[in-house]
Amino acid sequence: MSELAKFSMDFFSLKGKIAFITGANTGLGQGYAVALAKAGADIFIVTYDKEWEETEKLITEAGSKVKFFQADLSKREEITESVKKCMEEFGKIDILINNAGTIRRAPLLEYKDEDWKAVLDINLNAVYFLSQEVAKIMVKQGGGKIINIASMLSFQGGKFVPPYTASKHAVAGLTKAFANELADKNIQVNAIAPGYIETANTAPIRADESRNREILNRIPANKWGKPFDLMGSMVFLSSQASDYVTGHILAVDGGWLVR
Repeated sequence: MSELAKFSMDFFSLKGKIAFITGANTGLGQGYAVALAKAGADIFIVTYDKEWEETEKLITEAGSKVKFFQADLSKREEITESVKKCMEEFGKIDILINNAGTIRRAPLLEYKDEDWKAVLDINLNAVYFLSQEVAKIMVKQGGGKIINIASMLSFQGGKFVPPYTASKHAVAGLTKAFANELADKNIQVNAIAPGYIETANTAPIRADESRNREILNRIPANKWGKPFDLMGSMVFLSSQASDYVTGHILAVDGGWLVR
């Protein structure tokens, strides 16, 4: 049989897969979790708080199982505990989505040391330690998918968010470094770089009329994206359809980077 004849839409199915997602009770993470659930995966979500009723309802309505675990990912021991809990609940991890993130805004010359550390602990250190732990499990399982969340500020400098910019540049670098070392172990490591998306994190920017206009004028699609716009990309990178894609930073940005 020709190799071409073997392709089917089942390559995008996640039935029987277990996805470990951080920060998936709101915003973009919630969209990723629902997308994977609709594709057939069961979901393990690590969150900082317990406001997960809406996400739980959306996932169960999609016909998938979901378990939540409260943890502070800035603490190394709680990263280890969250992985242990997922393995106890589901017995494996096929997909890791490092979505949890934070942002603190202030002019560079006024930026506080504690804010720098807080952002890097969640946006960078947690991504590294969690990916390393889960990769060890995936190697034993014979493969897996790791998807990080980058940003437009993985490519640009931004304003008033120096640690966020530094962390997102670093996430892009980690994505490539992990991809290099894990590709021959059948683990694909990629990242999605969302453009300007309507979430709670971007509310202050959208409320600034001048800044909002500046952003819209640069986006060829002439609109802010919504969490819905990233769901298909996440399913693709989590599925068999992307088995020969690794080390890639996929911009989902309405054309922002090409203008």
